[in-house]
Amino acid sequence: MTDVAEQPTETDPTKQWHKTVCILCSCNCGVEVRLDDRQMVRIRGNKEHVSSKGYTCEKALRLNHYQNATSRLTSPMRRRDDGTYEEVDWDTAIKEVAARLVGVRDAHGPERILYYGGGGQGNHLVGAFGASLRNAMGIKNRSNALAQEKTGEAWVDGRLFGTHLHGDFHHAEVSIFVGKNPWHSHGFDETRRVLKDINNDDNRSMVVIDPRRSETADLADYFLQVKPGTDAFCLAALLGTIVQEGLVNKSFLTENATDPEAVIAELNKVDIASYSERCGVDEDLIRSTARRIAAADSVSVLEDLGTEMAPNSTLVSYLQKLVWILVGSFGRPGAMTPHTSMVPLFSYGATGNEPSSPVTGGAVISGLVPCNEIPAAVLTDHPDRYRAMFIESANPVHSLAGSSEWRDVMEALDFSVVIDVAMTETAKLASYVLPASSQFEKVETTFFNLSFPDNAMTVRAPILEPLEGTLSEPEMHSRLLREMGLLDDEIIASLRAAAETGRKEFAAAFMEAAMGKPELAGIGAVMLYETLGQTLPKGMEAAAALWFSAQQAAMRYPAAVRAAGFDVADEDLGDALFDALIESRDGVVFTHHEYEQSFDMLKTHDQKINVHIPEMVADLAALADKPTDYRTDEYPFVLAAGERRAFTANTIIRDPSWRKRDQQGSLRICSDDATSVGVVDGDRIRITTPGGTAVAVVEVNDSLQPGHITLPNGMGLSYSPAGGDAEVTGVAPNDLTTNDWRDEYAGTPWHKHVPARLEAVPV
Repeated sequence: MTDVAEQPTETDPTKQWHKTVCILCSCNCGVEVRLDDRQMVRIRGNKEHVSSKGYTCEKALRLNHYQNATSRLTSPMRRRDDGTYEEVDWDTAIKEVAARLVGVRDAHGPERILYYGGGGQGNHLVGAFGASLRNAMGIKNRSNALAQEKTGEAWVDGRLFGTHLHGDFHHAEVSIFVGKNPWHSHGFDETRRVLKDINNDDNRSMVVIDPRRSETADLADYFLQVKPGTDAFCLAALLGTIVQEGLVNKSFLTENATDPEAVIAELNKVDIASYSERCGVDEDLIRSTARRIAAADSVSVLEDLGTEMAPNSTLVSYLQKLVWILVGSFGRPGAMTPHTSMVPLFSYGATGNEPSSPVTGGAVISGLVPCNEIPAAVLTDHPDRYRAMFIESANPVHSLAGSSEWRDVMEALDFSVVIDVAMTETAKLASYVLPASSQFEKVETTFFNLSFPDNAMTVRAPILEPLEGTLSEPEMHSRLLREMGLLDDEIIASLRAAAETGRKEFAAAFMEAAMGKPELAGIGAVMLYETLGQTLPKGMEAAAALWFSAQQAAMRYPAAVRAAGFDVADEDLGDALFDALIESRDGVVFTHHEYEQSFDMLKTHDQKINVHIPEMVADLAALADKPTDYRTDEYPFVLAAGERRAFTANTIIRDPSWRKRDQQGSLRICSDDATSVGVVDGDRIRITTPGGTAVAVVEVNDSLQPGHITLPNGMGLSYSPAGGDAEVTGVAPNDLTTNDWRDEYAGTPWHKHVPARLEAVPV
């Protein structure tokens, strides 16, 4: 093993390639970077990376705009009474933040503190260290971005399978994308290569269900251009066709599913002609699509925010899974499969009796408080209201629905602390801001490990020294716990000595210490950082938090870990896996399964697909009486707030100059609507919703239907090229959204279906 500084082999530093990964989406493609001092002067795909194999999209090539933004913080900031900020030293910041958190806990109880965040797209180790702080303080309430996107689907997955499933789009005969444009939002390795392969193969087909003719839809064999918000009707018509035309794989259901009768009976009642008309898709197209799906040897389906943030979102998650279930596309190449995980992102034990928030009553799915309900749980006189927030690697004021209400939330809290690399919109309202080292200045990884039969993980080493004045999150959490008196330095010294002796001695010592003090398990990440981490290469100390995860993976999937190439004794399997993760810059395949093992990986009580979800079947039955159009005379347009485009990436890159085009984040509108409003390309237009109003630049774009408009995500961020007074570029989508426009089950916001009106702004 080598120190971080020893990676390059070239003597000229501007010609040395440093291996790392992109951090702009969940795929985390492997890249190589050339540095000139601290500047990323060249970036290319890493051909040796086990997952991406040299692939990358255009976004990764501009990561220098993240790393070297002028908005970087280099000192802890403390808010004064007048709302301005002053720099303080780290010792002062740690002491005062710890005291304020303990003060809230002791006065009101740990349940009055909410932890929000815990890692971005490639920044997940921080979540493990945040868990140490939560466990040590007894903080149970937490939330993050998954709770405004994926909890509805997770609830359905838990009921159907007890685990998460993912599609094999590399080999699927039919690939279906529901409310997703993978050309820009990706979702699986080598995305654009795969989409092109499907498009060029006469034996394969692509189905896209989307109200906009997206870049992916342009490649589709079957484009079902639904009216906005009517995906459930379209999917019900597809399923009705499969059932009513006798296309169901009955032998698969008999052998592998429980209780499908109720939903099949309901699908037999679907009026396919009526539902086709209601969703705006020709009935013949729906029927031919259903027949193509049923005739395929393998089908994979992927949904995304287009439906997860729109009407009937949880029902849509259920219906899209029924498509491949009814045709039996499971457990073979190109089909849907469960997968292993190094660190699970969700708990999939959904029962329909999830705990609820004591203030709002919303379902807490997989332990995550619904994002849309947080403001109501703060801005109230309820005795159980949240009084403090610990916000880590997240920007809820900008990224969650109802930004104006979130600003009130931050002002109403007794105390708040933000950990981030920049003075974000949320940080500007916090009691304290702690500056983090960037994702390329510390060891990090992602827990988005979703592949089958080979599942892989990349632990990336820092390629730069931390910016002076910043700390890694593991170091911050360690210092906070020590300041709170929650670290036992005598135990740490003993465990360090054991780690220096050997891994087996360390494991035995850690187990003995945990038996004597069970609370050590709850702060395991920090304990491992402080002990085992000190034996790892310079810069890699925080990766020690993965040692326990590697041991668990080896115990959960011993045969699959061995099949991935780890040929060692049973007692050494976890350590061998851990060492491989630490040493490889190209990623590690940590499990390999055979397709027939897919059935064994289901987590339902009988390891079968539990088809009948009563709430969803009831919703399907009620669908005929649900509206298909939520527009009104006051708000005659539907806004999709947060469209993924070529140069948008949530809020991680604040510098607008990274965008080669569409720097202002234009409002897209079809030509007929542009004419009716009286605008042309480049004009300014005012958009008003129940949540607020904003002015945007117009882009006339006939990929949209009449009445449907879009604004991109990642806009409306303040940034100063010179580091002085900041300017805001584009429209912040959540200045236009509200917290009460949301899914009834998971509370996920209807960002993609916001009622709006438009008017031209005179020059």
